[in-house]
Order: sequence, then structure tokens, then C-alpha cells
Amino acid sequence: MISEIGMELTLNELSEVVGGAVTGDGGYVLRGVSPFETATPDDITFAGGPGYLKRLSETRAGAVIIPLAAEPGPGNYLIVENPQLAFFKILPLFHPHERESFLERSEDIGYRAFIGKSPEFGKNVFLSPGVIVGNNVKLGDGVKIYPNTVVGDDVTIGDDTVVYPNVSISSRSKIGARVIIHAGTVIGSDGFGFVPDGRKYFKINHIGFVQIDDDVEIGANNTIDRATFGKTWIKRGVKTDNLVHVAHNVVVGEDTVLVAQVGIAGSVTVGNHAILAGQAGVTGHLTIGDDVTVGPQAGIAKSVPNGLTVSGSPEMPHRQWLRVQRIIPMLPDMKKEMAAMEKRIRELEERLDKKE
Repeated sequence: MISEIGMELTLNELSEVVGGAVTGDGGYVLRGVSPFETATPDDITFAGGPGYLKRLSETRAGAVIIPLAAEPGPGNYLIVENPQLAFFKILPLFHPHERESFLERSEDIGYRAFIGKSPEFGKNVFLSPGVIVGNNVKLGDGVKIYPNTVVGDDVTIGDDTVVYPNVSISSRSKIGARVIIHAGTVIGSDGFGFVPDGRKYFKINHIGFVQIDDDVEIGANNTIDRATFGKTWIKRGVKTDNLVHVAHNVVVGEDTVLVAQVGIAGSVTVGNHAILAGQAGVTGHLTIGDDVTVGPQAGIAKSVPNGLTVSGSPEMPHRQWLRVQRIIPMLPDMKKEMAAMEKRIRELEERLDKKE
């Protein structure tokens, strides 16, 4: 096993990390990672597609990660099921995430951050200047909170979670372990709820909270609203891109991906391992099933069963949507042809009427 992670690792040591098989010199020392075209003899790279596999002799890399079906020639190779995945698992060994100089251990923060009453901090908690931590906040081991972030009262944040600058986490939010929250995100803002009162609107007081489970990554400038009652729930392994909005009482299932500018209205349930592509919108109180793929800019107006791929607005099965898209450019000509046909039919009807 690898005894210490450093900037020099042998091919055999890297194979232990990703579980691959080695051909060539397993003791070959590597000092970095690099793309296929620019790799040097000190680097490891990967060739995931057929085009790259045909060009293995062109790379100067000291070692290449290749898929199981490939036939390695002369050289050093790491053979795995998914070369891209293995490469990006190896990358942080050579380029570990460095702690910013302005992060300070919680016991040393002095006047540079504000901490409320009755905090419970784990080991190696780091806080930045300008951080505000409310009352009764619990931070797990290794939590890192970057500048100008506000953590409200009674918030819980799990081990090794990283919160980047200018994030707002409202009271009673529950954040799991190994969560990454990128800059500018707001967690626990009020949901968009109003009751008509004549010609005015009466604001609904949202008294629920947000729960984010382990191993979630939230992109920059997301907004995740607190529930009206109960919780808005982002389950384990969810990944969101930038500029995603999740409304009150939404449940997002495990390992689901929400791409940039997705908007989900209140009380929607999204299943496990779904993908909502960029700018997709979902109206309220629907269910999106497991393993569903929603195409870009789709407008979801009714629930989607498990396993479907849908596109368009309103949504329809993706293959049907493709056929519709091919027809749309033809519509002007089709209209002209139909008008011409209608004219000929009228003329024929007039001739028949005269004969009678």
C-alpha cells in the first residue's frame, strides 16, 4: 500500500489507488498528470476513446491509462474499466487541494470571525475572516468555511464539509459530511409562497428547514428554499451545477444531477440517478422518476415515470421530440402546399356543382 502521498509515485502505487492492472515497468516513477497531447515522460495520462487508442505511439507520457478492451503495446500502461475516472482519481494525488492562507483554526480566529453562543466544533475546524456563526452551531471535524459566509442558529455541518465564500446557510439547516457548497449559494431562504388577500398577497411563513445529505456538491449561486413545513431534502450524492433553484419541500433523490439554470417548483419529488439538463423547468407537485433524463430547456408539466428520457416544452418522449424538431422547419412549405391543395379541392367541387 502507499505509505505516503507525495509528488512522486510509482505506476504500481497508482494501480493500488484505482484497482487497475499494470503492464510494463510497475516501478516507473511518475511526478504529475497531463493531457494526452502535452504529457511528458514524468506524467501519466489516459486514452479513453478509440481515437486516442490509435495514437498511443504519439504521446510522450511515461504511462497511459487504457480501458480493459485495449491491447497495450510497448510502454507502461495502467489498465482499468474506466480510464477517465481513474485519471481524475489520480489527479489529486499530485495536485492536492491546498488550504487558503486566510483559513485559520477555530481556536485561533480571535476577532476575525464572530461565533455565537454554545458552539460545538470538531477537530481541525477552519474559519475565515468575516465568517459569522450563530448560536448552537455544530461543526464536524475538518470543516472549512471561507470568508463572509453566514451560518445561522442551530445549523449542523458534518465532517470535512467545505463552504466557499459568501454562502448563507439559514437557521436549522442540516448539512452532511463531505459536502461542497460553492460561492454565493443561499441555503434555507424562504420559499416563494403567498396567499391572495383581495388584490394583495399575504406572505406564508415557512417554518421548515433544508437537509443536505452526505457527499453532495452544490454549485455557485444556487438557491435552496426552506420547507413550508418539514424539510426540503437534497439526498446523498446529488450534484448541482451553478444557478440552480430548488423550491420549498422539494426532494431530490440520490446521485441525481441538476445542470445549470434548472428550476424546480415547490413540492416536486425527483427520483434517484435522474439528470435534469440545463434550463429545464419543473412545475410544482410533480414526481420525476428514477433514472429519468430531462433534456435541455424542457418544460415538465406532468409527472415522468421511471427510466424515460423526455424533451421539449411541454415534455414528450425524446424520440418523438426529435421527429417534431425535424418537422418544424418544414411547416411553412407544408402550409403553402396545404393552401394549394385546398384551392384545388374547392375548384373541383365548384366544377362538380356546375355539372349537376
